Amino acid sequence: MPIQAFFLPQVRSIAFTRPLAWLALGWRDMVRAGAISVVHGVLLAGLGMVIAAVAHDRFWLLAGALSGFLVVAPVLATSFYVLSRALERGEPANAAAVVRTWLFWQSSHRDTKWGNDYWCLVQFGALLALAATGWVLISSALITLLAPAPIRTPADFIVHVVLAQDSTLFTLWLALGSLLAAPIFASSVVSIPLLLDRQASLWQAVLTSWQTVLANPATMAMWTAIILALTMLGMATLLIGLAVVMPLLGHASWHAYRDLVDASSLPQREPGGPAAGEDATQRNGMAS
Repeated sequence: MPIQAFFLPQVRSIAFTRPLAWLALGWRDMVRAGAISVVHGVLLAGLGMVIAAVAHDRFWLLAGALSGFLVVAPVLATSFYVLSRALERGEPANAAAVVRTWLFWQSSHRDTKWGNDYWCLVQFGALLALAATGWVLISSALITLLAPAPIRTPADFIVHVVLAQDSTLFTLWLALGSLLAAPIFASSVVSIPLLLDRQASLWQAVLTSWQTVLANPATMAMWTAIILALTMLGMATLLIGLAVVMPLLGHASWHAYRDLVDASSLPQREPGGPAAGEDATQRNGMAS
């Protein structure tokens, strides 16, 4: 499947409050998709619980592992994008839609499986996984080497790191985490949905994602705050709440992509959606 000459699709400037509409649309999609969306959310929450179980008595590792888990969340949410796209097209949103998407990806690259387009999602997922692994190692090293006492439980972390008289370690931990998270968010906010939806290269998707953040800094800051708040809420419920939070944010992220990017200039990756020229017309009313 050939990629068009390198250029970036148009990015829209949208209203500051638009992320609230994405949440509403995400909730609607989660309800309409039903069991397939909820089951996928339960599986992701279960993955988080496995991580917590493995590192439960080593909070220095748990803190990095769970935050690293969130780094790769855009890739883990791929199925939610597929389901929301199916609902948008008026197609059944079920497991068959997810399987059909990947089978189409395979069949459409029958003779070019070594090309960058075929591996673009794998490449991006690998980059996110590498970033997550790096953060786990950095976080673990910081807490292990610099904490004034062994950190084995969340209570230890709060007492000896968060509430410590000398806040240097906690400040450094937050600063390094933010330094890693900011470019990852900017690179991934619309990248995966764009790669899934359109014939774009990895660099086209990443640069388009950065362009959306630069064009909508306040809105993206609000969207980041919402994602963090809901994720922390999900974690505060012993990760059980992630079974709802992950599908909600996954479906909402699809609508964020559709509002932020006019990808009609790029050919669709899978046939069956609206004509390329319809995207801009359908979304113009949502841009500010």
